[in-house]
Amino acid sequence: MKGGRQKGYRPKRYKSLKPKPEKLYYFLAWKPFGMLSQFSKEGNRQTLADLGPLPSDDIYSIGRLDGDSEGLLILTNDGTFKAELQDPKKEHWKEYWVQVEGDITEEDLYKLSLGVEISIKGEKYNTLPGEASFLTETEVALIPERHPPVRQHHSTPWIKLRIQEGKNRQVRRMTAAIGFPTLRLLRYRIEEVSLEGLTPGDLREVSKEWIFKNTHVKIKS
Repeated sequence: MKGGRQKGYRPKRYKSLKPKPEKLYYFLAWKPFGMLSQFSKEGNRQTLADLGPLPSDDIYSIGRLDGDSEGLLILTNDGTFKAELQDPKKEHWKEYWVQVEGDITEEDLYKLSLGVEISIKGEKYNTLPGEASFLTETEVALIPERHPPVRQHHSTPWIKLRIQEGKNRQVRRMTAAIGFPTLRLLRYRIEEVSLEGLTPGDLREVSKEWIFKNTHVKIKS
């Protein structure tokens, strides 16, 4: 038919004009309190650029932590790996160590583990089931002092929350939903990748094989 597609017609597929990086890099970082999860400057705030020099200008953080949150970030220029790790369908486990205000109980932790109703952009949202428990004394001893320190309260216990989502300020919204405001928030682990061996402000390069294995992401040939 005139003006129509011929039988057997296949549209051309164009490759991305953006060249792939010549070398892929993977870094672990412990973002300190107050640092922004970005490289561009914003006033006098510290950014990821203050962690130290990187070998490429196209290295970025996978996900982000709020300025008042601390802990583990993975930095890379591997777009495929980033997409896999951020894919919500893959439901990767993330572990947060959370200091809350108030006498939280085992019953309260059970509520968190079942999932709670929070508000996301004005809409009600029920979080997926996860895992919640108290931190052990050994784990609490691993947490460095924060500068500035958390304001003093009568009861400020530490809990551990493992979830498979990453909604905006989700952990803070979850603890607030059951009556316990978050005072301090530390992301300790993503799958098997943790802050072990790092201190606030540290930046450590790891291999592709190591990061794929410990984040449970399959290497595509």
